[in-house]
Amino acid sequence: MTRSNSVVDLFKIKIPVIQAGMVWCSGWRLAAAVSNAGGLGLIGAGSMYPDCLREHIRKCKLATDKPFGVNVPLLYPEIGQLMKIIEEEKVDIVFTSAGNPETWTRFLKARGIRVAHVVSSVKFAKKAEHAGVDAIVAEGFEAGGHNGREETTTFVLLPMVRDAISLPLIAAGGIATGRSILAAEALGADGFQVGSRFAVSEESSAHPNFKRRITALEEGGTCLSLKQLTPVRMVKNKFFESIQAAELRGASKEELTQLLGTRRSKLGIFEGDIEEGELEIGQVSSMIKKIQPASAILVEMWDEYLEIKKNMCS
Repeated sequence: MTRSNSVVDLFKIKIPVIQAGMVWCSGWRLAAAVSNAGGLGLIGAGSMYPDCLREHIRKCKLATDKPFGVNVPLLYPEIGQLMKIIEEEKVDIVFTSAGNPETWTRFLKARGIRVAHVVSSVKFAKKAEHAGVDAIVAEGFEAGGHNGREETTTFVLLPMVRDAISLPLIAAGGIATGRSILAAEALGADGFQVGSRFAVSEESSAHPNFKRRITALEEGGTCLSLKQLTPVRMVKNKFFESIQAAELRGASKEELTQLLGTRRSKLGIFEGDIEEGELEIGQVSSMIKKIQPASAILVEMWDEYLEIKKNMCS
C-alpha cells in the first residue's frame, strides 16, 4: 500500500486507520485500544470539560505507549483552555474540526504537534492546506454527527480533494469495512477514519442502550437534519420526528435551538435515552450488527482489505 505510507509515517503508526474523535464515545479506553492494535486512537474533546480532557490524556498515556491524539472542535467555547492542556500534557497529534484551521494551526505546529483538519469540501481543503496543517480529513455527508452543508458524498469528495491538495489525505464517512477502505484508497485516500463502527465497540464510552439501538438499525435508519442550525446525522427516533415536524411547519432557528437544548447528544449517546436523545451515527451504521472489541474491529477491517486487494491483483 504505497500511498498510505504518508499517513503511517506522519503519525508513526502501523495501520493507516484512524478512530474518529466522537462526542460521548471516544474516551481514553477506546483511543488506547485502537492505538495498541496498530491504528491511531483519538480522544474526543468535544464532549469534555478541560479538566476531564486532562484526565483522559493522562489515563491514555498509562494505557498505551503508542501514538494517540486528541480531536478538538474549533468552535468549542473553552477552546483556549483545551489547547493549553494539550500543550501542557505534550500531546503529539491533534485533529481539528468545525472551525477555521487558521486560528490554532500555527500555535500547535510551533509546539511540534502534528495537525490534521476535517473538511467537507474542496474549498475548505485548500484553506486548511494554506493554514499549514499536516493532513486533510475529507468527510462526506454519510458521516455521523455534524456534517457539511454541501451534502457531498465521501466517494465524490475524495477524488476532488485529492486533485486539489498535495497533503496526505484521510477518507471519512462510510468507512467501516475492508472493502470501503480499498475503494477509498482507489479514489486517492492515504488513510481511513472510522467512526460509527468504533462508536459501537466494547471500549466506546457510549451507553449500552445506544450501542444496541445502532446494531438494530436497518437501511435508512439515519437522516441528516437541523440544516438551519448545524447539519447533523442522527437516528430516526422520537426526538428526530419532533425536529422533522418542526422543520416541516417552518420553525424558526430560535425554536429549533430551544427544541434541541444543550444536552441532547449526552442524553442519548452517554445516558442511553434512545427516544428523546440525539443519537448521532453514520449512515453506514445499518451494516453494524455486533458489538466487538476495538482491536477485533481494526484487525477484521484490515485483514479484509488485504485479502480483497490480494485477490484483485492476482
